[in-house]
Amino acid sequence: MKTRLLHVRANVKDLNRAVKWYQEVLGFSVAASWPPENPNYVHFEHQGGAMFALMEHENYPSPGRFNFYVDNVDDLWDELKDKAEVVEELFSTPYGSRKFTILDIDGNELGFVLDNISK
Repeated sequence: MKTRLLHVRANVKDLNRAVKWYQEVLGFSVAASWPPENPNYVHFEHQGGAMFALMEHENYPSPGRFNFYVDNVDDLWDELKDKAEVVEELFSTPYGSRKFTILDIDGNELGFVLDNISK
C-alpha cells in the first residue's frame, strides 16, 4: 500500500494550555479548530510537509494519531475493518474528507484518509 503521512496529531490534557505553549514558545499559529461550537482540536499553519495538530483527548498521554492519505479509502476499509480494533468507522466528515481510524497492536491511532490533496 502506498501512503503519504500528511497529518500528525498529539493528544493533550488541556487544549487551551497546550495551544498557548505552542504559540508562545514555538511561535506556531492556529490555522483551524474543530468543532466550531466547542473546539477540542486545532491544527497549526504549515508550509508543506505534515500538518501538526493537537487534540484534548481522554487517551492522553497516548502517542496520538497518524493520518495516512490513501487513494482508495473505501477498499482499504473493507480490507482492514475486521483485522484491527476500530476507533472510527468509515465516514464522510463535514469538512470534506472521508476517513476511518484503527488501533495498532500498541494502541497507536492510525487514520486512513481519502487523498484529495494530491489530485
